[in-house]
Amino acid sequence: MPTLRNACRFGAIAALVFVTMPAQAKDDPKIADAVMALARAQWAAEIAGAPAAQQMEGLADDYTEFNADYPTLIMGKKAAVAMNVAPDAKPVFSDMMNPHVQVYGDTAILTYNFTGVSRDAAGKVTPNTAKSTRVYTKDSAGKWWLVHANFAPIRGAP
Repeated sequence: MPTLRNACRFGAIAALVFVTMPAQAKDDPKIADAVMALARAQWAAEIAGAPAAQQMEGLADDYTEFNADYPTLIMGKKAAVAMNVAPDAKPVFSDMMNPHVQVYGDTAILTYNFTGVSRDAAGKVTPNTAKSTRVYTKDSAGKWWLVHANFAPIRGAP
C-alpha cells in the first residue's frame, strides 16, 4: 500500500510540473515557409490590384488587427475588407526582413520587419516600413488562417 501511495504522489507531482512548464516554440521550417508564403501572397494580390476580398481571403472570419491607420481594434474579416480602401499610392513592392516564426501546436506567430515601396499617381515613390506580427491558426482540414495582426510603423529619429 505505501508503494501505491508513493506512486500516486509522484504521479501528481509530475503532472503539476508538466502543466506548469512554459510553452516552448517549435522550429518547423515547413510551417514557417507556409505562413510566410501566405503573407507574400496577400501582398502579391495587393500589388496586382486584386479586389480587397481576394487580397484578404486568408483571414479568419473573427480576424482582429491593430494598425497605424485606425485608432481602434479592427474586429472581423468583414470590417478589415471594408476598411481596405484604395490608398492614394499603389504598392509596387512588399517583403519581410528578419522573419521569425514560432510554432505552438496549431498556432504560428510570424514576426518581421516589413519593407515596401509605394508609387503615387504622380510617380513619386515612398518607402514603407513597419514592425509586424501575424498570428495564424491551423484548422482541422490543415489550412492556415490569419487570426490576428499588428502592424506598427517605424518612425524616423526626431
